[in-house]
Amino acid sequence: MQNLMNNEGKIEMSTEILKKILDHSPNEIYVLNKDACIIYANKAYERHYGKQLNEIVGKHNNEIFSKGYWKPSILPFVLKEKKSVTIKQVSYIGKEMITTAIPLLNDEQEIELIITTAQEPNYKGLYIPDEQEPEKLSEKNSLKESVITNNEQMNNVMEVCDKISMVDATILIQGESGTGKGVLAKYIHNRGLRKNSPFLSINCATIPEQLIESELFGYTDGSFTGANKGGKKGLLEMANGGTVFLDEIGEIPFNIQAKLLQVIQDLEFLPVGGRELKKVDIRIISATNRDLFEMVQKKRFREDLYYRLNVVNLQIPPLRERKEDIIPLSYHFLSVFNKKYQVNRIISKEVLDIFYDYPWSGNIRQLENLIESLVVTSDAIIQVSDLPIMLQQKNAQETPSQETPHGQNSTIQNKSSQMLQDDSLDVAIEELERNLIVNSYTKLRSTRKVAHQLSISQSKASRLVRKYCKDLDLYN
Repeated sequence: MQNLMNNEGKIEMSTEILKKILDHSPNEIYVLNKDACIIYANKAYERHYGKQLNEIVGKHNNEIFSKGYWKPSILPFVLKEKKSVTIKQVSYIGKEMITTAIPLLNDEQEIELIITTAQEPNYKGLYIPDEQEPEKLSEKNSLKESVITNNEQMNNVMEVCDKISMVDATILIQGESGTGKGVLAKYIHNRGLRKNSPFLSINCATIPEQLIESELFGYTDGSFTGANKGGKKGLLEMANGGTVFLDEIGEIPFNIQAKLLQVIQDLEFLPVGGRELKKVDIRIISATNRDLFEMVQKKRFREDLYYRLNVVNLQIPPLRERKEDIIPLSYHFLSVFNKKYQVNRIISKEVLDIFYDYPWSGNIRQLENLIESLVVTSDAIIQVSDLPIMLQQKNAQETPSQETPHGQNSTIQNKSSQMLQDDSLDVAIEELERNLIVNSYTKLRSTRKVAHQLSISQSKASRLVRKYCKDLDLYN
């Protein structure tokens, strides 16, 4: 504070210090002049909308509003009332915001500046728990955060999960690969009576067929050549008292299915080479991306086991049917990987728009892996040019009037078609390759980013850049 004191003992604050204070505010703050142009915005504004400040300052408020970053606009209200106005807005990612606009009037009662602040409502901060509550509250919140959804069908699934978590009925979770079947199984376990006991996840597809029986049920001393002396506990016995999650249950060999049925029915099994049944106390949750009922019809899966596993059936919709979850999940993974790699990446709205429209054949796992890749390979703001070429091409196909990911319109496609008519296939391929490399490198100026954009190795990208860009001024 001493540095802020002037000779008269009054506090003076430089613009730089004031800016630093405002940039540390968690709330979005921006200022409009009398013409409704943005003359200042803090870092929170940049974080919320994925726009660098130099892209915002100087723009008319309506220009930003017209792109759908928030709705409704508060500007007409404050211009009409000429006094402080507070409204509820919804951001482009579906989050509610409480926004206040404060007009600063001159002596003629005309608006000179409008100061606008926006924040997400946080009702948790109003609740002060007693000394016993924080741990319980934290545990409950962490469980809820493990499954992120605003989708009606998925919320119905979560309601069923809450109902069945306290009972030991078997559960069959069905859904495409990458939809989060394992996360859902862990959620059920953590909310149940067995939450302090083991949760053992077993992927039936990864265990060799000749080993799966001994791995699941264990074996006794001397049961087969190479067996450990004294035998070995199986995975089911190791999970005693807890939950066993059998992922890819459709891959379990037919001859093992009868033995698994015995475990479900009687909670006992016979180890390989053993003569005495072993008791086990476990809950079984299974999952598959296959149509087990069809497998039953084709005699590839036991009907009695199918019905035993399927006491409660949970169907997880694919991500393409959970459009309202794509943006919240994107922000969740962005936060996770920003923390993991100690960076502060931001996703631009244009990238989120592409995410929203993309079909995500690999579902949540694909989205998670992509965001991790973007966090470690992109600059401060993740732009469309940072995306893998498959997403850029998808975006270009859906917006034919815009440029392709390589900065070209349909010229490249037309030129390629012409080359196929006039030249050999090899010449056409080489020319197309040259166009892709030159356009990508011209835009990105980094072989690492070229490699990421075109989904090739960096060594190959470096070689192709040297080959096609060496004689150009942009190469050095």
